[in-house]
This record gives sequence, structure tokens and C-alpha cells, in this order.
Amino acid sequence: MHIETPKKQVAKSDKEVFEFLTDIKNFETLMPDNIDKFEVLDENTFKFALKGMPEIVLRLKEQNPHDKVVLGAASDKLPFTLTADINTLGENESEVALSFEGEFNAMMAMMIKAPITNFMGTLSNNMDKIGQ
Repeated sequence: MHIETPKKQVAKSDKEVFEFLTDIKNFETLMPDNIDKFEVLDENTFKFALKGMPEIVLRLKEQNPHDKVVLGAASDKLPFTLTADINTLGENESEVALSFEGEFNAMMAMMIKAPITNFMGTLSNNMDKIGQ
């Protein structure tokens, strides 16, 4: 299953966006309002839960300075990645495209597609909060 958000322009440099996204405690800032739990487990791992959803543990899997950050599921039960591609638009402007990639059976995909699409949209919209 592949889900992508439209590119989001951010009034921050690619370096600032990259540094924000690689400091995982900052993801709490990007989370939706209906977050039930957010807990940093170590410098590369956090878990969160949205109301009515199971807890998800995400780990920083890959970082390519100033243009890509990849988070992945810490569990192999539901393997997926959440990727932020960062492009420079100017000295103090960049754009971020989020993408979700996961392998799920058809039933699971049908159940989670809408909530994940909404979640990704919220993360993208909240990129405006970087550096605030």
C-alpha cells in the first residue's frame, strides 16, 4: 500500500527541516489533536497512540542529510515506512513530501487506508509548526 501527501511548502531551510525531523521528540509537535499518547523510548525511537487505535512504535531507519528522513515500524508484524522527502526551494524555504509504504493483506489495507491517509495529511499540514 502506498500513500503520498501533496508537497507542503515550509518557510524553513532544508537543513532546519531535516534537523527537526531527525530529532524524534519533535514529532509530538506534528501529531494530530486526537493523540492519546506520545513517548520517546530512545534517541531514535518513539511510540504514539491515536484515540481508538493501537500503539505504534516508530524508529528512525534512515537519514540522508537535508533531503530524506525515513521512519519505520519497530515491529516486523506490520512492516511499513514513513518517508519525508525534503527539497530546497530557496535559502529559507523548502518543500516536504510524505509517503507511506507498507505491505498489508487486503482486509487490513481496507481498514487502515483512511486513518493513515488522514494521519499523513495532518503530519503534512503541521509542518508549518517546524521551528515554532
